[in-house]
Amino acid sequence: MIKRRFGPFARVHKDEGGVALVAVIGLSIVMLLLAATALSFSTSGMVKARTDQDWNAALSAAYAGVDEYASRLSNDSTYQKFGNPAAPFTLATGSSTTTSLPATGNENAAFGIGSSGTWGGVAGTSGRASFRYEVDNSLYSMSGIVRIRSTGKVGQVTRSVVANLKQKGFIDFLYFTDYEIMDPDITGSTTCGTAQVSYAPHNSNCTEIQFASADVLNGPVHSNDRMRICGSTFSQGVTTNTTLSPNFVNTCASDPIVWGVAGAVGPTYSAKISLPPTNQNMKNETRQDLPIDVPRPGCMYTGPTSITFDATGNMRVVSPWTKFTRPSLTVGIASQNPAECGSLAALNSTTGALVTVPDQNLIFVQNVQNAGDPNYWASGTTPANFTCTGSGGTQGWSYGSPVVTQYPIVGETVPVTSTSAMPAYQCRRGDAYVKGVVNGAVTVAAENFVYVTGNITYADPASDVLGLVGNGAVWVWNPMTACSGSGSSRTCTTTTTAAAPPLGNRAINAAILSVGHTFQVQNYEVGAQHGILTVLGAIAQTYRGTVGTNGGSGSTGFTKNYSYDTRLRSTAPPKFLAPTSTTYGVTQYVDVASAFKADGTTIP
Repeated sequence: MIKRRFGPFARVHKDEGGVALVAVIGLSIVMLLLAATALSFSTSGMVKARTDQDWNAALSAAYAGVDEYASRLSNDSTYQKFGNPAAPFTLATGSSTTTSLPATGNENAAFGIGSSGTWGGVAGTSGRASFRYEVDNSLYSMSGIVRIRSTGKVGQVTRSVVANLKQKGFIDFLYFTDYEIMDPDITGSTTCGTAQVSYAPHNSNCTEIQFASADVLNGPVHSNDRMRICGSTFSQGVTTNTTLSPNFVNTCASDPIVWGVAGAVGPTYSAKISLPPTNQNMKNETRQDLPIDVPRPGCMYTGPTSITFDATGNMRVVSPWTKFTRPSLTVGIASQNPAECGSLAALNSTTGALVTVPDQNLIFVQNVQNAGDPNYWASGTTPANFTCTGSGGTQGWSYGSPVVTQYPIVGETVPVTSTSAMPAYQCRRGDAYVKGVVNGAVTVAAENFVYVTGNITYADPASDVLGLVGNGAVWVWNPMTACSGSGSSRTCTTTTTAAAPPLGNRAINAAILSVGHTFQVQNYEVGAQHGILTVLGAIAQTYRGTVGTNGGSGSTGFTKNYSYDTRLRSTAPPKFLAPTSTTYGVTQYVDVASAFKADGTTIP
């Protein structure tokens, strides 16, 4: 008989079996919890990853909106005035001239606002990514800048950016020319007239101009033509629109050219930039009968006008032909003479009107007008104390009793650059005579010439800016006396009277534009060598202008020291002219708080 033993060991084995079952069950529960946690974490990670993707994609959609709006601006130079006048950003920025698009079936879905408003679609996303933008054009007339707030949407995520857009054009260059020849209206060549002007290779009767070995250009340079270069220094590179090979002419093979770009052996190709045909649209910026298009009119002056800036923020203006400084061409709306442009009595006096510089605005000097214009003067009449002498291309004028202003000055020989096509010192022409220390932001434009009669500098180079726009030439005034001979045998004596600028260097701080002609020194080829012509800003012109000579018989005029005002990359002088066709570039991006929710409602 086998006896069973029920001892401690038997009980121990029985107890361990229960523990094992509990352990297995517990372990299973733990594994299930871990799996559930892992699944939950994986799912939340997928959600987070999707949210992150949408977050980044929404920003890309906002950028796409900026690019899409910029393309519309490039295709239509008037598009900057369109938007949604009720958009929150438009209202907040005071963009009161923003108007709705005409209802012509060409509506822009990106102008939508609110929950019922539309969105523009990002191409290639099948509607998943979209954008809308709000326009602020309140700075456009002053600085050429259009601001938009673009909001991108992907899924339930929205993001917004604010971008400044500015036209790309001739103001992006320190030195810009259309043709690399002298102005045929200055040379007087009958075989290099407007009909014969072309890009290189040039008519052999046209006078080509080269960059000299002493020339230093501290900024980007562009020509639509092929340039002639003799050992010059270009610190930031050169571009050209010519397709000729070679695309420049090295006139001094022994003198190295500094191109300013690593590895460059010549200019690089760039698209053509076209100058506007005239500056006549700028006249409208002084009219007080165009409140929608011109909410802040500038100042209009008529006939030869002297403008002298001073460092206090004022300017003294002598303009004897002026009758109205804010004319109206609309029947029933009277022309005006606001105090901010100077009283008529002061403008017509020999001492002139002392007025505050029209900050962020325009001064336009027009020709004496014909019948029907508020600034009309009958033929043969002149203002009191204004004397006109000569006729045709040999006119001169003086003003005051006794005389306080006179062109040409006593003893001056009319510049050789004065031709029948471009006569100097005309009695009834809209010429602006400018000098002084500019304190503010302003553009001076002339229907005829701009004469720089002395140094033009800034009181504060960080904030002051000046534009000089001549429909004709922009002249560096350089009067000469006792001239004799002609052509290369011509000799003159440099004028040193109190009315003329002293010998020495000349400084011009400005963005300079000659719409149909050139920027040039008068009498550049005769007299003593003055020194250095320093320009801080930008120069744009149809034809190359000459500032001096450097030859075996001696040097005359000035040597160049031109530097680009880098502020012009992001802004322009007030109401400055723009190219006839151009693209828009973004000068600044700022990532801001989202303007709209995904359902389209505004975020407070």
